[in-house]
Amino acid sequence: MSRPEMEPITAWHRRPIALLLAAAAAIIAVPAAAQAPAWMDARLDPDRRAGLLLAQMSEDEKFTMLRSYFGLGTDKISRPAGALGSAGYVPGIERLHVPPQQLADAGLGVTNPGGIRPGDFATAMPSGTATASTWNRALAFEGGRTMGRESWQLGFNVLLAGSVNLQRDPRNGRNFEYAGEDPLLAGVMVGESIRGVQSEHVISTIKHYALNDMETRRNFHSAQIGVQAMHESDLLAFEIALGIGRPGSVMCSYNRINGVYGCEHDYLLNQVLKQQWKFPGYVMSDWGGVHSGSRAALAGLDQQSAGEVFDDAVFFDVPLRMAVSAGVVPRARLDDMVRRILRSMFAYGAFDHPPQRGAIDAEAGTLAARRVSQEGSVLLRNQGDLLPLPADTARLLVVGGHADKGVLAGGGSSRVDYTARGGNAVPGLAPTSWPGPVVFHPSSPLQALRAALPRTRIDYVDGSDPAAAARAARAADAAIVFATQWAAESVDLPDMRLPDGQDALVAAVAAANPRTVVVLETNGPVRLPWLAQVPALLQAWYPGIGGGKAIADLLTGAVNPSGHLPVTWPVDESQLPRPSIPGLGFAPAQPGGDSIDYDIEGANVGYKWFAARGLVPAFAFGHGLSYTSFAFEDLQATVDGSRLVASVEVANTGARAGAAVPQLYLRMPQGHATPIRLAGWEKVALAPGERRRVEIVAEPRVLADYDPQARQWKIAAGRYRLELARSAIEPVLQAEVELPASVLQ
Repeated sequence: MSRPEMEPITAWHRRPIALLLAAAAAIIAVPAAAQAPAWMDARLDPDRRAGLLLAQMSEDEKFTMLRSYFGLGTDKISRPAGALGSAGYVPGIERLHVPPQQLADAGLGVTNPGGIRPGDFATAMPSGTATASTWNRALAFEGGRTMGRESWQLGFNVLLAGSVNLQRDPRNGRNFEYAGEDPLLAGVMVGESIRGVQSEHVISTIKHYALNDMETRRNFHSAQIGVQAMHESDLLAFEIALGIGRPGSVMCSYNRINGVYGCEHDYLLNQVLKQQWKFPGYVMSDWGGVHSGSRAALAGLDQQSAGEVFDDAVFFDVPLRMAVSAGVVPRARLDDMVRRILRSMFAYGAFDHPPQRGAIDAEAGTLAARRVSQEGSVLLRNQGDLLPLPADTARLLVVGGHADKGVLAGGGSSRVDYTARGGNAVPGLAPTSWPGPVVFHPSSPLQALRAALPRTRIDYVDGSDPAAAARAARAADAAIVFATQWAAESVDLPDMRLPDGQDALVAAVAAANPRTVVVLETNGPVRLPWLAQVPALLQAWYPGIGGGKAIADLLTGAVNPSGHLPVTWPVDESQLPRPSIPGLGFAPAQPGGDSIDYDIEGANVGYKWFAARGLVPAFAFGHGLSYTSFAFEDLQATVDGSRLVASVEVANTGARAGAAVPQLYLRMPQGHATPIRLAGWEKVALAPGERRRVEIVAEPRVLADYDPQARQWKIAAGRYRLELARSAIEPVLQAEVELPASVLQ
């Protein structure tokens, strides 16, 4: 009991009038505070709040949570009232203070194909492979944070980000959204990006769960793979990213896995995701990924996405209501579906930190994008130290790639085609309809080079005539050819060739000028038939809105390259597990098949496949050059149970500041199906002459094999070799460690 209630009434008469008024106000306020819903108390944990709210919901209100509407509308279905105009919309429940869910594509920035308000824009980030190429966890987080912040400022509280499917084939049209071929690198980098998004009170997804590694017949094909191999490759990437990023939602994939649709896959959704990994959030479908009501709900799907437009039916409305009424789907499962959605909304700020629409900081976004492009572009070749370009270069020729206008973006739902600096820099390129239009972000490398080299005459030719480009190249001190390869969601590339005769263009310019640099803006690895004639090669991926300036910074040495490949670069398709796949391309010569055999390589994706088969790539996983040099010395390792920590002395032995990426690989015992695994890495920035001892903590699951029967990761006792390397095929130091047998918890 409080002090005033214990005092005699006469004591109140002697109190100053101000205190009496304050006490009265407090008494009056008590009933109002008592009426606030308990679930709005931010001091409670998300599970408790979700349970309190769920108990007050009617069945109709519960079903409101289980489906999103297409937030854009179509020519047949109008935009839902309240939707901002993007991928999805779930109405709020005003009676219970439940805010609406506004869902936006995607993983490379906030897309807004329908428009929100006049003048709205968002930052077009570089491709996912560019972010992975930085090998910089902090930069991945900051990129995610930029996307999350801009989502929130545009009014969205769910971002369809977190793409972590592995690159099993360079022809996959959606590789540019992903983070490469290795489950550890991809899982860590995507996990950090998700963590960045959600730090800004925006739910992030992780997608596409699972094995959506090719786009050809993605709604129909079955990814065939053994359980152990699946866990040691694609699922490991998801598991690591989930542990780091803790996304509010998992998006199940279009394709089938071993014959079962991803959004109806009890093993993947219930047994692995929710039970084994203890995922507390909700599973939403991809747009067009639902084929049933009760079957999908019982298998673990919690929310159907825009079924009125993309699926055969809104399965999570009338069909699911009937299944619940008939007892086919238990009411406890219905409540679990709703509780999971509410929990994520509470956990990541939808209730307590609703979006406050405001101005986007264009300069901050562009700077964030440029930093990723600077660190994520990979210097693949630099014979004779052709790069960086000297400031006193008299005459320079820039050729092709629309470098006078901008930099290329990938196509499909992740494309950000509105920016602070104008729209598409090169409009009208085919295809102009889905998954196009082809977009070039207005960030011109040519203009940036002219600004960086004011004393240099820099000419430009568009490259449409190789002979004319060669004539111009003969008159220049050096030539830079920009080569592009457009790729997009829903369609795979027919092969690894640069399109539109660009190989002939590069060859002609290189023959005319031995000081030729090629800058690639591609979905991933391409054939390089002219490589021996080109002394310098820079892979810029899809570099985003800051790309033009980033490329100029790298070519001129204002920034020292520090990117390393997150993928193996094959010489050509003959080195791939599936050299020929039916149905690839916009106009395939033959129809696509109903299954893709991933058992061919199993868990040996990328560099592991090359090591197992004794193949030599054009460029190895982890490869990346610098304008300085680094020495690695004195590798040491300690083991404590399943914890393995290596340390190495890293020294900058050159004349420029730069960043090294010491990579730690585990060589498996002879006879093991997987010969080599990336176990860890660090990225360390060093001034000239500086040296530093760097610790690398190995990921325990990389040291282990997955036991499908026990559903556990197990480390086999034995002596293992560690390699401290510059790339997967370039070890520098070795050490041996004795690992005890252990089961990871």
